[in-house]
Amino acid sequence: MRAKVLLIMTGGTISMVQDPQTGSLRPASLDTFKHFVPEFSQAPFGVELLAFNPMIDSSDVHPSDWVKMAQTIEQHYDEYDGFVILHGTDTMSYSASALSFMLEDLTKPVIFTGSQLPIGVLRSDARENLQSAIEIAAVKNENGQPMVPEVSIYFEDRLFRANRTTKRNAEHFSAFNSYNYPPLAKVGVHITYQPSFIHYPAADATLKVHTQMDGRVAVLKLFPGITEPVVKAILNTPDLRGVVLETYGAGNAPSCEWLYESLAQAIKAGIIIVNKTQCNTGSVQMGLYDVSRNLLKAGVLSGYDITTEALLTKMMCLLGEYPNDTPKVVELLQQPLCGELTKN
Repeated sequence: MRAKVLLIMTGGTISMVQDPQTGSLRPASLDTFKHFVPEFSQAPFGVELLAFNPMIDSSDVHPSDWVKMAQTIEQHYDEYDGFVILHGTDTMSYSASALSFMLEDLTKPVIFTGSQLPIGVLRSDARENLQSAIEIAAVKNENGQPMVPEVSIYFEDRLFRANRTTKRNAEHFSAFNSYNYPPLAKVGVHITYQPSFIHYPAADATLKVHTQMDGRVAVLKLFPGITEPVVKAILNTPDLRGVVLETYGAGNAPSCEWLYESLAQAIKAGIIIVNKTQCNTGSVQMGLYDVSRNLLKAGVLSGYDITTEALLTKMMCLLGEYPNDTPKVVELLQQPLCGELTKN
């Protein structure tokens, strides 16, 4: 029996076509989209399309949209061998990271892709990204199991673990990178998979979908000259439950007493604060330098080498899943749940 892939169109540049009369970009209908990718009918596997209505501009993506994506996969999980989600690039790493936490014990590929140019444009990168993503979603190994049974992002010629990615370029076709984890596959004349880097579920794994999200989180990015009122304005946000603290280098922060006291008071009040380096490559090493010891003393957690996108979405998922169990959230934030971080 040939494999079947469900292509879920949520929006983004890849799903846009140029209006012949106005010249502006608009979402393509399913028939128009199929017209630009005639290879669908020639593929050795089945491809079926499902479109969100209305389509979502990726700048407008909300956690409720992640829930809709996860529920769509859950509803069709037994019907298809793999899933490809078309999504705008601006927030793709957030959405893909979120789904990696929401789809626990995933046993089938869920591949996000998009493009820098609309599918109807002559030099568009859309068709190659789309075709390769679909092929990867359909392929199985010699044991008949999916080759890459996790949430990933395919762009240009690389397949990355979704919760390790960051959009790095607004102009080049190579829009994404995974700075702290190797690609799961490289695509050229042949597709070269890296099985040692791919997460494979337990033999008895059964999909569990988590849809409770708590968006009461914030990012506090430190910078030279940051003032106490700015820090306190964020930490005193009503009902705030979690903060991503973006620090310098290996997790360092100014040694001023007011910053330590502000963080300590917030943590004492029940706000979870996680230290995330502003560097793309490398890991937080709490206590390595004296300027990070105050963070340890205040009760700030280490985010190790996690991305901001993954940390924020993981925090939202865990706070939603365990609304009255802060110790459990603290414990799981410091553990790799689906390959999103490497502990020192």
